[in-house]
Amino acid sequence: MWHFAVSVFLVELYGNSLLLTAVYGLVVAGSVLLLGAIIGDWVDKNSRLKVAQTSLVVQNASVILCGIILMIIFLFKTQLLTLYHGWLLTMCYILVITIANIANLASTATAITIQRDWIVVVAGEDRSKLADMNATIRRIDQLTNILAPMAVGQIMTFGSPMIGCGFISGWNLMSMCVEYLLLWKVYQKTPTLALKCSKVEESELRQLNIKKENDMKPAEGVQLIVEKDVTGFEPQREKEVGCAARIAEPFITFRDGWVAYYNQPVFLAGMGLAFLYMTVLGFDCITTGYAYTQGLSGSVLSLLMGASAITGIMGTVAFTWLRRKCGLIRTGLISGVAQLSCLVLCAISVFMPGSPLDLTVSPFADISARLFENEPLPTIASPGGEPEVAFATGMPNLLNGSTTPAYADPEMSPEPVPLISVSLLFAGVIAARV
Repeated sequence: MWHFAVSVFLVELYGNSLLLTAVYGLVVAGSVLLLGAIIGDWVDKNSRLKVAQTSLVVQNASVILCGIILMIIFLFKTQLLTLYHGWLLTMCYILVITIANIANLASTATAITIQRDWIVVVAGEDRSKLADMNATIRRIDQLTNILAPMAVGQIMTFGSPMIGCGFISGWNLMSMCVEYLLLWKVYQKTPTLALKCSKVEESELRQLNIKKENDMKPAEGVQLIVEKDVTGFEPQREKEVGCAARIAEPFITFRDGWVAYYNQPVFLAGMGLAFLYMTVLGFDCITTGYAYTQGLSGSVLSLLMGASAITGIMGTVAFTWLRRKCGLIRTGLISGVAQLSCLVLCAISVFMPGSPLDLTVSPFADISARLFENEPLPTIASPGGEPEVAFATGMPNLLNGSTTPAYADPEMSPEPVPLISVSLLFAGVIAARV
């Protein structure tokens, strides 16, 4: 819900501009890139209940605080704009993005500890149960991706962004209490969650970090790991950790995390997928904000996100069927080709009418026409005998709720932006989810 709404809120705050949304996306992606390994290390070093409770409270409290700040900004934006030459409003923008980034990092920690740790311990040695639980969590996740954006989208469209902020803050307050209680009950019913076999887990991580050597026998590899564990790691635990070591520990963790990722067999495939999504072809904050500036309302965007979640569910079903019929490798090849084929629609949308990059429309056409015709810009007569104020054309009358001012000349009002480009864009993005 918050992931969908924050991009629309930021676009509304900055006058239908993607600047704040782009900054937020950059900050969130950069923070996960730099702090992801450190968050994972923190999850490993602390008890499961402490990690789950802390991340849950921090995530929801950050969203609640963000919603309250956004409500204040929406209510008093005009007053904030006049204070300290607008710097107070700028500081509010920075505060919103910072707190929202903290919420995203806490959400990352929650996903790691619940989906990657708790569920494995609860399932135990039963792999069939683990597979069923993973599938159930996936379905719940996709169902919330359908219902939550729809709810907040309708509220923002038929209510106001301020009402949407209040609804999200209240929802997160209630859901935090329910989730906290459920986590506590699961922890009480599963005593094995209180036991964290750190030595076994560290040994498994070290095995993942060791490069595969073709000339090394399996028995020799095991022997080397054991020797390294006995001679290298145990004495280090007995030494006191100094101040310099504590300062350097996050940087060492960051380096070790990337080294471990580099040594994985799927490193190149993961990098390829990451480069694909560097084209901003996912249903993230940038895409949502861009669609909002192109004229789609919050209601329509929520329906599109719901359709994207439905296609995601269809993809999980199709994967199971294709893997059984064609095998894992062929399924991967078919899926990759199908995804690229769907994303071709996104590339075509760049050159269609309505795209900001449409080369058939000159951005200086209106200005040049006025200069050559010597036609002055229209003015607005101010009440009370004040000097007339020049009128600058703004955003067109789009579907997202923005309206053309009543004082504007209908003949001079800009034409609506065609939706062909944005329609092709989302057709490709949604189809690629399968």
